[in-house]
Amino acid sequence: MGTDVHVVVVGGSLDHLDTARELVDDLERRWSRFRSDSEISRLNEAAGRPVRVSAETLALVRLAVEGAQITDGRFDPTVLGAMLRAGYDRSFELLTDASPNGHSVLGSGFEGIVVDEEASTVTLPEGVGFDPGGIGKGYAADLLVRELLSRGAAGVCANVGGDLRVEGEAPEGGPWAVAVQHPFRSEPVGMIGLRSGAVATSSRVRRAWGPKEDRRHHLIDPATGLPARTGLAAATVIAAEGRQAEVVAKAAFVAGLSEGLFLLASTGTDGVLVDDRGALYPSFGLHRFTGSRPQATTSSALATAGGPR
Repeated sequence: MGTDVHVVVVGGSLDHLDTARELVDDLERRWSRFRSDSEISRLNEAAGRPVRVSAETLALVRLAVEGAQITDGRFDPTVLGAMLRAGYDRSFELLTDASPNGHSVLGSGFEGIVVDEEASTVTLPEGVGFDPGGIGKGYAADLLVRELLSRGAAGVCANVGGDLRVEGEAPEGGPWAVAVQHPFRSEPVGMIGLRSGAVATSSRVRRAWGPKEDRRHHLIDPATGLPARTGLAAATVIAAEGRQAEVVAKAAFVAGLSEGLFLLASTGTDGVLVDDRGALYPSFGLHRFTGSRPQATTSSALATAGGPR
């Protein structure tokens, strides 16, 4: 999945960490669009025809389509063509400030994806590409936590590229303490207390490439097919599961400030949006996780934000 993975296990053993490593490696083999033999690559190559896939990939695609429907298409897993045209045609660490725009004839269209649970097949519309990047890390964190708890762990924290899922006992009791970071600063500026749930951040700052006059990032606006320019620098979301938090974070970023806050409220999630000036705009219920009711501010030293992405 082209990112770092950190796992904390409470009441477990080294066997749990071996299990986590094996599961992450397996999901990488299935889901990476940069591996020609992955199930995602086979889906994209066979667009227009049904492809039999594993239960994990079947669920990934189904949940991605549901996420697109819930967010009215602001999150769209079929923006692969737009990603390639923006130059994101290789693993992110291989992109540089000199990376040019790319070429692709792929269009979008999540509405036409067919997931056949009985046959264990997925059919993409012809001429459409699927990109798991907007949900895969969060869902991988969910699967890690679920698997390790089923094997006897008392508590688990799985952080997959900044998408974090926690469940069960924390190392020192009480809630898990999640560090909060400002998109323009490296040091944490606050903490979120979370007993069970997930935190995900979408930011245009971390995954950016191209020359100064043509900076691009991975958060595509499905309405334009271009990297989103909505006045936001980052969106952090707290939800019950990692895949939910990741989907809503991306959709809120694409929606912009006012519609993004409305989206958090309408999906039953909480979080904080940070604009291009560094101003903090928390959701109404964010204080439940921070212990205080934060206020919107134009200061660059924010009280609450999300982990970087």
